[in-house]
Amino acid sequence: MAATSQLTRTFTSVSLSSTTLSHLPNAHSSLSFTTNNIHHHRTSSRTILTIRRHGAVKIHAMTASFGSRLEETVKKTITDNPVVVYSKTWCSYSSEVKSLFNRLGVQPLVVELDQMGAQGPQLQKVLERLTGQHTVPNVFIGGKHIGGCTDTVKLHRKGELEALLAEAKNT
Repeated sequence: MAATSQLTRTFTSVSLSSTTLSHLPNAHSSLSFTTNNIHHHRTSSRTILTIRRHGAVKIHAMTASFGSRLEETVKKTITDNPVVVYSKTWCSYSSEVKSLFNRLGVQPLVVELDQMGAQGPQLQKVLERLTGQHTVPNVFIGGKHIGGCTDTVKLHRKGELEALLAEAKNT
């Protein structure tokens, strides 16, 4: 079974037989794989190649996409700020968390997703991919994901939130 595909930016061509996948030139590197219907997966910063069992091929050509840049921005934001709250202005749970931090004298970096236009929903998808949480507020303290409103309030009631905030402030 032979298949040939032409991709414009990252790969010049892909050639597949039941035993060989050869020469995937890239501006930065050259990849070649040999397979006997075995699943191979190779990831670099610019390409993802997946070879599925029984000779079926799936190729994703990626450059530094908007989504990956957005993910890097989120990670940097979380790392560079002691307390970060991803919120929506109309969400009562977000308001509760922001009010709690205000009462504690903490000024978190608040990112209002509903005020970001088209980037807001994309950012929320990135947050879900990073944390598994699709709701707001999405709270980070000291670079660590805390959770949402219930998680944050529970930490406060147990007396653990203030210690996390103090530790985050000192780092």
